[in-house]
Amino acid sequence: MKKTNAARYLDNLKIDYKLVEYEVDESDLSAESVARKVNLPLEQVFKTLVARGDKTGVLMACIPGNTELDLKAMATVSGSKNVEMVHVGEIQQLTGYIRGGVSPIGARKTVSHFFG
Repeated sequence: MKKTNAARYLDNLKIDYKLVEYEVDESDLSAESVARKVNLPLEQVFKTLVARGDKTGVLMACIPGNTELDLKAMATVSGSKNVEMVHVGEIQQLTGYIRGGVSPIGARKTVSHFFG
């Protein structure tokens, strides 16, 4: 399995982790689907969501798979008045990752704000 930037970052910090491979279904990239495939409880599978604040620009939030992002709370915490999810077509351009593969650790592009 090819190492990701996140894996290399964890290696440099000498943090133990386990990479798990699973078959990706482009039509269902949900946390629920991934949890089933890797045999983990949904609350142990995290999803990274990409949003944009009116004052802060691009934001990332890493949340448990069994939760939903509270955009109002994200706006408050980030100092924005309004936060909206970015369009799926923008994800790769903004983060360097494809939809379903965005990682807050070792991100390919700098994002000014991250919330976890």
